[in-house]
Amino acid sequence: MSAAPTRDRAMDEAVIVARDRENVVVGNEIIRHRLSSRVIHWCVAVTFFACLLTGLPIWTPAFAWMAPLFGGLQVCRWLHPWAGIAFSLASLVMLVAWFSEMELRPDERNWIGPRLFTYMRYQGDDAEIGKYNGGQKIFFFTSALAALGLLVSGVVLWFPLRFPELVRELAVLLHDVTFILFAVTIVFHIYLGTAAEPGTFGSMTRGTVTRAWARLHHPKWYREITGREK
Repeated sequence: MSAAPTRDRAMDEAVIVARDRENVVVGNEIIRHRLSSRVIHWCVAVTFFACLLTGLPIWTPAFAWMAPLFGGLQVCRWLHPWAGIAFSLASLVMLVAWFSEMELRPDERNWIGPRLFTYMRYQGDDAEIGKYNGGQKIFFFTSALAALGLLVSGVVLWFPLRFPELVRELAVLLHDVTFILFAVTIVFHIYLGTAAEPGTFGSMTRGTVTRAWARLHHPKWYREITGREK
């Protein structure tokens, strides 16, 4: 009868510790993301979806039905660039906050190729995966580049009369291609953070993961945090 309340108290304690600390063990939980990191992540996520939902009705009539959700197409045209500015600022804050942890080691560069698909099929077994694997690091930097591409092209589209016709045409192409590729990677990001790896989503809500999750998905990080050899 006392095991469950004890476990709940330990989990609550881990959530409290996760407000300002990470990479520490609290009972059976490991603090993966402190509160500030989670706030940054969700600011990027919320502003991205604000851009997505206000931008789709502008992009194609196929999504015109979404415009009334924001008060009409003209409101979307006004709101979308400001949401883009907010998304760019949030992405910049994330880049600065997480840059030092996202250094891509030479042995991680092969995540750009087939290794990523091996990982998604759970066929990989790498005991040297740290807090972030190579795929997560690549996603981090490509997301930063995507945010930059969307910002630069978006500014041109926001003030089209200030730029030559060729620049406007290139901006439209860059904005559309970047958006499509980025949206596809976001779908995979959400899939990997929910259905593919149960327990991952909790690291971005509560800030914690279980020892078993860390040992399975990020064994090197688990060893570093717990001081265990395996």
